[in-house]
Amino acid sequence: MNILLWVVVVLVGAAPVGGLVWTALRPRQHASIEDRLTNFAERPRTLEELELEQPFSDRAIKPIINGFLAILGKLSPAKEAERIKLNLMYAGNPGGMTASQFIGLRALAGITMLVLSLLLFFVITPQDSTTTSLMYTGVLTVLGYLMPTMWLGSKMRARKTELIRSLPDAIDLLTVCVEAGLGLDLAMTRVAEKWDRPLSLEFQKVVSEIKVGKARREALREMGRRTGVADVNTFIASLVQAEQLGVSIAKVLRIQSEQMRIRRRQIAEEKARRAPVLMLLPLALFIFPAIYIVILGPSVPQFLTSGGPF
Repeated sequence: MNILLWVVVVLVGAAPVGGLVWTALRPRQHASIEDRLTNFAERPRTLEELELEQPFSDRAIKPIINGFLAILGKLSPAKEAERIKLNLMYAGNPGGMTASQFIGLRALAGITMLVLSLLLFFVITPQDSTTTSLMYTGVLTVLGYLMPTMWLGSKMRARKTELIRSLPDAIDLLTVCVEAGLGLDLAMTRVAEKWDRPLSLEFQKVVSEIKVGKARREALREMGRRTGVADVNTFIASLVQAEQLGVSIAKVLRIQSEQMRIRRRQIAEEKARRAPVLMLLPLALFIFPAIYIVILGPSVPQFLTSGGPF
């Protein structure tokens, strides 16, 4: 019993001493500044971690396709590249596509349609003659080559129409903000925050360029070059002239808003006047034949049985 008591006493007394000795003799790990900062803030992610968070298509497939399209695009002349670059700018740079990539996409579409046409008319269904198959192949190849250009043209027209349509409302918002005491830069910032349209994005680009040190008139002129819309250029020219002459910006905006609304009303009236002319072709092709069938159809059997001109 005495021996057991002594064993318990030794263990109870040795445990704290052993813990103190182990704590004093164990190798200390010096925490770095980065490890200590993680206790108070989130650790910044590396570029590799940010890249791995993106989808596989954006990390691997898309760069390969863009590189291949850029190689095909380098085969085109420089004047063609400049023209396409301007058209892409007017269309709002859809998909962040460059001129060389678009030219490569056009060539790739033509080659794809050529290969598919050859497989269709000469391998899968070789019933037609060689001349007819070659004609169809050439037509489909040209159509595939022109399809990206037609798509870009539709994007350009849609963006210009949206800019013209939203310009009077944007000028009204700018007028309200300027008359409330804000500067023109802050007024454009407010319009960019309230809207999600091509014109508001252009205002946001103008404000960003002004913040990095570009003059306001130069930033506004760059906006006019990017849009390619005559009404927007007129509005920008009035703002630049008002800034140079020291005229009240609010008064200029009010006048421009009224003029743009008159302009939009005139465009609507012009389209309304053209509507009857545009309706003649559908009427002649679809409605008039149906009316003739309904009116003259019952008399056809009578002519056939009586030996008439039919």
